[in-house]
Amino acid sequence: MEGDQETSDYTLVTRKPCFGLPTACPNCLPAYIYLKLSQLPFQLAFNSTFPDSEELPYFESGTYVAYNNEDEGVIEKLKKDGIVNLDSQLQSLPDYLSLKALIVSWLDEALTYEIWVGTEGISASKIYYSDLPWVIGKVLFYKQTYLAKNRLGLTKENAERREKLIYKRAGEAYAALSTRLGEQKFLFQDRPSSLDALFLSHMLFTIQVLPETSVLRCKLLEHGNLVRYAERLKSEFLEASSSSPSPPLQSFPSSFSGKGSKPKSKPKAEKSEEEKKFKKRARFFLAAQFLAVVIYVSVMGGVSSDEVEYEDDDY
Repeated sequence: MEGDQETSDYTLVTRKPCFGLPTACPNCLPAYIYLKLSQLPFQLAFNSTFPDSEELPYFESGTYVAYNNEDEGVIEKLKKDGIVNLDSQLQSLPDYLSLKALIVSWLDEALTYEIWVGTEGISASKIYYSDLPWVIGKVLFYKQTYLAKNRLGLTKENAERREKLIYKRAGEAYAALSTRLGEQKFLFQDRPSSLDALFLSHMLFTIQVLPETSVLRCKLLEHGNLVRYAERLKSEFLEASSSSPSPPLQSFPSSFSGKGSKPKSKPKAEKSEEEKKFKKRARFFLAAQFLAVVIYVSVMGGVSSDEVEYEDDDY
């Protein structure tokens, strides 16, 4: 398909930007970085209509669409269809297969655990559900947390054991990748690959999105060469067109240590008739929101490619 479409027609549709990232979705960010590493011009658009859709991200050009839930994801689909393939001379190498296994299994598993369990969904709520009514956001959050725990094989009986194993594997994966990388620019010497896109995405998300108390974040920051690698690629490929560079990765996210004095509590006043009416209306409003949740979850099953926000500039 290469050459059949004008590159200016390429569009990547993702979830919204957040935490200083062009898209804060851990599934969307690798596709974005892959296209940036390949230096393929494209437009970036956002879709927040269906936050739990498995189709995001998707890549489109004319009638061609590559969805995240087809053919092992957008990156693999783009490689398979000949649009852009950074791995054409690497996929048969033993190191390629072993490094990919570390990133897409152990590190992906650890990041999923951190997002939905380890950090109690602090980041997930902002990434996926901040644009939704509170009740709908909460229902979808608990649904995704339940699915994540099932995917990770977590139960009440094995939770502690599984947590230790997940973090142990993540630490071993970071150590192996740190040794493999050394001070090279890319994982495979002087050329970018899809593994750089996957690993850089993982690192940027871990450092910029997860809180400073995150176990996974602390394990990653133990490897200075990995942080330098991420900083270099971020500066060269993600910030090249930005006029204001962002702070170095070690400072994300910044901690807030100031303590303010608590405001004095006001004495309780007797509820007026208007306040009672307002409280009654609020109960009706909550009931209506709950009904909206049921309708939303049961009826809305897909993502519409028509309801997207486009950025003004091409990428």
